[in-house]
Amino acid sequence: MTREHPAKQLRRLRSGGALLGLCLALGACTHTETVDLTASIPDDSRQRHPIAIQEADQSMVVFVGTGRGGLTGPQRADLAALADDWLREGTGQVVIDAPIHTPNARAAAQSVREIRALLAAKGLPPGSVTVREFQPRDPRQFAAIRVNYPRITASVGPCGLWPDDLGPSIKNKAYFENKPYYNFGCANQRNLAAMVANPSDLVQPRAETPAYTARRTVLLDNYRKTIPVVPTDTKISDTGK
Repeated sequence: MTREHPAKQLRRLRSGGALLGLCLALGACTHTETVDLTASIPDDSRQRHPIAIQEADQSMVVFVGTGRGGLTGPQRADLAALADDWLREGTGQVVIDAPIHTPNARAAAQSVREIRALLAAKGLPPGSVTVREFQPRDPRQFAAIRVNYPRITASVGPCGLWPDDLGPSIKNKAYFENKPYYNFGCANQRNLAAMVANPSDLVQPRAETPAYTARRTVLLDNYRKTIPVVPTDTKISDTGK
């Protein structure tokens, strides 16, 4: 029986160790970790679909024909309402986008002058209104005047996301755990954000306003009139004497 040379044994051990390290490295590259993306989704719909308070543009479109300049009666009423809304909730300038180099450019310029006069008559400062010219890229697109201003709005979305099936499924753990599906409550949150008049009411309560003294006096007088009058000439009954 012959013994192997020590140098050959060392080279054999080194080559075996290198092969083992290569196998471990390749195994680590092919290993994938499964992460449950739905595990962090809260059960409360108000947390799944939170209402975001942000600044967005309020826009109004004014259609002006080629042969007629100025504004119609309904357009004047809409612009007057927009001016009232700006005074109450506007957070920036009113920008009027006016078309140029279009068939209705001259009529639009006349309408823009009337729009500025109407906004000034409603109490908007001269520096709060600016005109911005634009030319549509598509000549087939009707060039209309747009009146925009920024305001604080509440928004939710997007709705209609269905990461899991509604019915029983291998990947749908929420069904077997009797949890609401992901899109549940999104429409309610979106409607609430659209209906709220003042988005700050969703964040903090309003301060208490002073009492209306005149109305309070009327109500108290009416309450006093309903109180029955007790006669003062009553006598104690003689029963039991």
